[in-house]
Amino acid sequence: MRLNMVCCLVLASLLLAGDVKEQAAAAGKTTAKKMAPTAEEAKKFLEDAENRYFDLTNKAQRASWVQENFITDDTEEIAADANQELTAFSAEMSKEAHDFDAVKLSPEVARKMLLLKLSSEFVAPPDPKEQKELAHILATLDGDYGKGKWCPGGEQGKCLDQTAVSRLMATSRDAKELKRAWVGWHAVGAPMRERYMRMAELGDKGAREIGFDDAGALWRASYDMTPDELAKETDRLWEQLKPLYLSLHAYVRGQLRKKYGAALVPEHGPIPAHLLGNIWSQEWNNVYDLMDSPKPQESYDLTKILQERKTDARGMVRYGEAFFKSLGFAPLPKTFWERSLFTKPADRDVVCHASAWDVDSKDDLRVKMCIQITEEDFGVIHHELGHNFYQ
Repeated sequence: MRLNMVCCLVLASLLLAGDVKEQAAAAGKTTAKKMAPTAEEAKKFLEDAENRYFDLTNKAQRASWVQENFITDDTEEIAADANQELTAFSAEMSKEAHDFDAVKLSPEVARKMLLLKLSSEFVAPPDPKEQKELAHILATLDGDYGKGKWCPGGEQGKCLDQTAVSRLMATSRDAKELKRAWVGWHAVGAPMRERYMRMAELGDKGAREIGFDDAGALWRASYDMTPDELAKETDRLWEQLKPLYLSLHAYVRGQLRKKYGAALVPEHGPIPAHLLGNIWSQEWNNVYDLMDSPKPQESYDLTKILQERKTDARGMVRYGEAFFKSLGFAPLPKTFWERSLFTKPADRDVVCHASAWDVDSKDDLRVKMCIQITEEDFGVIHHELGHNFYQ
């Protein structure tokens, strides 16, 4: 009797185990079926993400526009709050987008999914405290740069902002004055150093959260190739261009050596940055008149022509618009002329660094620039309007 009971218990336990396995297997199949997203679910995910993303982007754009045009502690905090919300959402959507990596998508949907993964320049880490810290750093760096000034006579003397220093470096041929201006202006960056390093640290941390080695790899992934492929292609192009660049560099160095002397300009190696006529040494057009190469007969001084025509800042932008209209583009919207910033206000600090804006992802296009009537700014305007017409 006892043996039969034991046998029954064993048999019951085996049958129960079998039922449990079957139930577990069935549950596994159900879970697997539930966890395998479909193309339709991917499309719905993107629609929801796009709607929310556009709302947050427009909010952040407007806050940033106000902050860069009215630099105060309050506007920096408003911009930081809006940007924190946007970057946190971008990071969340970028991670969730990977749930659809194995789903076969149409080319359009696949492209949108890729762009969603790459939607943030600085991906916020998941920790809300670090998200807030990163947003605050980005806003204050932007504001400090816009407020930056060089005061040749000390804080009590007349101070020069970015626009004024740019003008001085483009026109002065006094090596000592150029050196003072270069060192004085770049001192603006010294108090930003620690925040900048922390920004890079947080940006790298956020990028790793969504599958990239660092923020640089995230940026390099935006060109329809892998980050490593872009780096290799850049190296290939540089090697192709390098002989021409080195020849041009050597020629300019030699000409500046004639102007400023062997004690200041070396026979070999880098050119002293403050002698290149540009506040960032990013282009050399402003020292063209110091070169003794034969000038072609058709060469002209565009700055002189613009000033003789009494061209104002708005007129400079009209030239740019006319160029793009001549290519078949529609005119800029009326709101562009009402909402853009073309000249530096006399009563407040603004970020004068030229930029193009697409505020509402629809037709609220703007440019923000403290325009000077020069050949250099004539080119910059065309560059910025290129963004606007593309937008």
